[in-house]
Amino acid sequence: MSDAPAMTPDEVTALFTRRDGSFAFARWGRPIVPVVFGVDDATLPVIKGAIEAVVTLAGHKMAETDPELGANLMVFFLRDWAELRELDGLERMIPDLLPLLDRLTAADANQYRIFRFDADGGIKAAFVFLRMDRHLSDIPAETLALSQAVQVILLWSDSAFAERSPLATGPGGETFLRPEIGAVVRAAHDPLLPVAATDAAQALRIFARMGRPD
Repeated sequence: MSDAPAMTPDEVTALFTRRDGSFAFARWGRPIVPVVFGVDDATLPVIKGAIEAVVTLAGHKMAETDPELGANLMVFFLRDWAELRELDGLERMIPDLLPLLDRLTAADANQYRIFRFDADGGIKAAFVFLRMDRHLSDIPAETLALSQAVQVILLWSDSAFAERSPLATGPGGETFLRPEIGAVVRAAHDPLLPVAATDAAQALRIFARMGRPD
């Protein structure tokens, strides 16, 4: 039997309630096919391993290729936002890329995520951009990869992890996914739940599944 959820229904609802008060939930509607840019050969397995671990936790699937997009989860590691201006074809996938880069540069942002959706609202693709400033460069690759994998497995609120990371640190210094967030990820992937929702009742359905037997 799973442990009882360590969250309240309101706390689960808050994970998918945006700063403007709207509720938005979505999970991937297709197998995830990741591709990673800007890391060395030694780091690549770490990134993909973290993605695979979170996908496995969710009970979702990965694939070698997406029949429509080829790869549908693109993770970019860069030193400066200007690097993205030079990537051929990226502006076709992200039409508002140049104004976005201006905003990210002005805000001195170090990360950004963009989602695209299928007709039924399920996640179709995600783009993760990480500008490796001093703060991100100080984070171990395993920790950074796990954090990003968690944040793209679902469409979370824009403030879901603003005050508290989805990760925790053990007594030996090891980093792991907070158990209650893991429970949300697993419950949200119950195939009986809609792949997307704008009604906060979805959060109550997720909460109700968090204490079910494994």
